[in-house]
Amino acid sequence: MDFILQYLFLIAIVTVLFGISTWKLFQKMGKSPALAFVPFLNYFTVLKETGNPTWWCVLAYLPIVGPIMMSVFHVLLMKKFGKGLIQHQLMTVFLPFIYMAVVNYSKDSAVEDKDDNIEYFVAEDEEPKKKESFLGSITFAVVFATIIHVFIAQPFTIPTGSMERTLMVGDFLFVNKLNYGLRMPMRPLAIPFLQGTIMDTGEKGNPKDDPKSYVDAVRLPYFRLPGWEKVERNDIVVFNYPQDSVHTAIDRKDPYVKRCVAVGGDTVEMRAGRLFVNGQAEHRLGDAEVEHDYVLQTKSEVDFNSLVNRYGALNVIQLPADHPVGQEYIKRLTLDPQYPMYKIQMTEKMAEEFKQLPDFISIKEDIAEKGKAKISYYDQNSTRVMLPYSIFPYTSQWNEDWYGPLTIPKKGVVIPLSPATFAMYQPLITKYEGHTLQQKDGQILLDGKPATQYTVQQDYYFMMGDNRDGSLDARFFGFVPETHIVGKPMFTWMSVQGLFTDQTSQVQAPFKLRFDRMFKATNTGDPNKTSYWWIAALILTLFFGWEYFAKLFKKKKDD
Repeated sequence: MDFILQYLFLIAIVTVLFGISTWKLFQKMGKSPALAFVPFLNYFTVLKETGNPTWWCVLAYLPIVGPIMMSVFHVLLMKKFGKGLIQHQLMTVFLPFIYMAVVNYSKDSAVEDKDDNIEYFVAEDEEPKKKESFLGSITFAVVFATIIHVFIAQPFTIPTGSMERTLMVGDFLFVNKLNYGLRMPMRPLAIPFLQGTIMDTGEKGNPKDDPKSYVDAVRLPYFRLPGWEKVERNDIVVFNYPQDSVHTAIDRKDPYVKRCVAVGGDTVEMRAGRLFVNGQAEHRLGDAEVEHDYVLQTKSEVDFNSLVNRYGALNVIQLPADHPVGQEYIKRLTLDPQYPMYKIQMTEKMAEEFKQLPDFISIKEDIAEKGKAKISYYDQNSTRVMLPYSIFPYTSQWNEDWYGPLTIPKKGVVIPLSPATFAMYQPLITKYEGHTLQQKDGQILLDGKPATQYTVQQDYYFMMGDNRDGSLDARFFGFVPETHIVGKPMFTWMSVQGLFTDQTSQVQAPFKLRFDRMFKATNTGDPNKTSYWWIAALILTLFFGWEYFAKLFKKKKDD
């Protein structure tokens, strides 16, 4: 209800501004000035008077798409009054209500007769007509793509290996926003196709200072339309990163893709790097390929470049025996310091295959010790250690391989509030559900009042990457609330190996198109993935053939 009321309020403001700046123009077109102040009817009248499809007026009131269509309608109205030059159009787009008001209150404003508009309607000069048709086609294409992008399916790219080898680096996905229920845009004034920022100003700058692609001052509350399914265990899900500190708007936070390994009410646990849900070893779907960290040792240097043709990208880091990190591995995994050592992320099947390498000595899984921080990676320049306080809920001695047990909150469940649970539930209660939570004199204050329990208001999920030792996931950022769910991947529409490079890896895969992954389903659990080439053909036909079919239909109608 809050969403509807606030959205109607925004429409009312825009309608009043439009009416104030155009009512005299309506009068000069022979229409009642009051029509300029009536939503839908105002743009309906503009479209009818300019000879355009009147149903377009509906598009003016869609989030993100609306501002584009409103600008189109404003330009059409100004052309009706002879303001069709490029400078007029620019002022109409960027200063709409100011420029239209200038024309509206000008004594010289008058409806331009088509017979006098030599530039546009003389048969001998078809060039202006062609330009108008081209601009119209471009506008339609942008609007059509924006509607698909915002309300139906959004393309995403996989730039990191957190879901290897189920989803590969360089996969381009189409994500269905309707399965779990369409989440309406919360920042309705935004540049189409851009997520959070217009451009990255560089590593040295503060990301918070990057120009945003949306107007943060115009806000709408969270609202989700009903979907036909719920997020279930084992679903691959796209969601907004809960701990994004740059963007406060939920729908503008960085998009992540992980596997939902536990839903509300489930208990999740990692034992020696293996996942357990509700005390049972995880049920892995047929198309899921889980990776772990392994340390390979051979008697001679391995030519990994010859292996990428078979395995694609390999995250390989050589461990020097004379470095403290290398020495730590030698001691913990009982390795021989005189032979090369490589840390590699791979599946259990790949680990067995690597045993066939020439001069093979051993391959051992890298599992952290209980209660100790795990070394995330090593390269020639730096060592990164995941400290205990970087593991959610930041007060335990858990690590990535020995984690939990942790119960995922569920809507309607009562959770205890105490100093022991404060760190775990503070983000949930304050950031995701809009309350205040404080510790004072040994008491927990909920919205300023002492409390010992709290009733959860929405469902939460635990998301993990299939690349278990190369994934920034819920073990680090905690529960993912329902409000942050974007959608469910449908299929991979393009896959390019070598498009993104891993700066930590010493082996880079060559650039090539992976045709065997293109237009294949990504979220079925079936290793024999369904092909979606017919969807690609349908989209291309609609996108490029719309104008042809429209003309053909009009010709038949005229006949």
